[in-house]
Amino acid sequence: MIRFIRFAFWGLVALCLVVVALANRGPVTLRLLPEGMGGFLGFSWSVTLPLFLVILGGVAAGLLIGFVWEWLREHKHRAEAARQRREARKLEREVTRLKTPATGRSDDVLALLEDGSTPR
Repeated sequence: MIRFIRFAFWGLVALCLVVVALANRGPVTLRLLPEGMGGFLGFSWSVTLPLFLVILGGVAAGLLIGFVWEWLREHKHRAEAARQRREARKLEREVTRLKTPATGRSDDVLALLEDGSTPR
């Protein structure tokens, strides 16, 4: 059921994108610099594209910038989680080392504390 809802949602998104593309097919010219400044500097780059490409390109660029920004913002949280995982592994190794009985010695108090059994 969830799979059907997911496909229906993405189908609806695709349909909306197609409708936006068909409604905005007119050509627009994108310029790197305003005309006056381009003439003054002797450099004027421009490209003519359909409007829907400009709209979808702007949305895609915004999403990409947002994802990268969020990834950079969360770096400190990922680093802290990795540090805590390393610390947990270190402590687990230490607990395992401390629980392993030493050969030739038996500590009655530790045996009582660890498993509640009485030493023999």
